[in-house]
Amino acid sequence: MKKHVQMKWKGHICMLLACGIWGLMAPLGKDAMSNGVGGLEMVTFRVCGGALCFWLASIFTKGEEVKPKDMLMFFFAAMLSIVFNQCCYTIGLSITSPVNASIMTTVMPIITMVLAAIFLREPVTSKKVTGVFLGAIGAFVLITSSHRGGGAANEGKLTGDLLCLAAQLCFAVYLTVFKHLISRYTVVTCMKWMITYAAIVILPFSYGRMAALPWSALTLTTWLETAFVVVGGTFLAYIFMMTGQKELRPTVVSMYNYVQPIVACAVSVATGLGAFGLWQSIAIVLVFTGVYLVTQSKSRRDLKMERRR
Repeated sequence: MKKHVQMKWKGHICMLLACGIWGLMAPLGKDAMSNGVGGLEMVTFRVCGGALCFWLASIFTKGEEVKPKDMLMFFFAAMLSIVFNQCCYTIGLSITSPVNASIMTTVMPIITMVLAAIFLREPVTSKKVTGVFLGAIGAFVLITSSHRGGGAANEGKLTGDLLCLAAQLCFAVYLTVFKHLISRYTVVTCMKWMITYAAIVILPFSYGRMAALPWSALTLTTWLETAFVVVGGTFLAYIFMMTGQKELRPTVVSMYNYVQPIVACAVSVATGLGAFGLWQSIAIVLVFTGVYLVTQSKSRRDLKMERRR
């Protein structure tokens, strides 16, 4: 029991770190994409750079034999968690507003909760439902209160909103359907194959734009921001996320999605681009209350243990 509790804490810490990095990646990546690196090019940097990082990491870790059936499953997992998720979100963000795109991310824990109940038979308890919706309300309040007065900048297009929503749906399906696959192998083995598949699929579509990229015109700041997206937002963040995915239930993992706007808000305040007020305080309390309620809700494993007593 003690070991189980320690592993759960490890999962929570890893998810906090992953979402913290992704929260930092949003403004840095956005700045890089505003200074010469397009959305599709950034996705290509992420998958190709990430693949290189994970193959290098595999040299220093114990090798694992992957069953042919699981190799095929890794392909479909890569399509959902990397290719469709990143491409839909990046293209959607280029069409709609950052505010609308951020609001779309708040639906992922709701979708994940429903899918976990269908595919993993996870119970939908009142505590879990309350936690998910409190977190969603908190994230919504934080996002909207941080972007008030944006005028036309806050307006988005339906197509972009739907693409951002599709990105959340793809990742929610990945969290639930492929949890058992991810649990069978190490993080490095999983990501080495998944991100390699993603690179193979994306490169034919992005090769022309990568060749036309004004490499010499890119500033050192843009290169450093892109490097952070690759090493931090892809390599390290996916290690932390998949470690958390191994130890925590899909709904709990998805709840940490609400941490990202908190980090983005903190960065805005620290850099003088935003202000921290009453509404932000209320939003953060709602988010963490929601996360706490979901983590305290009973899992399928808990209910099985109660029946045995």
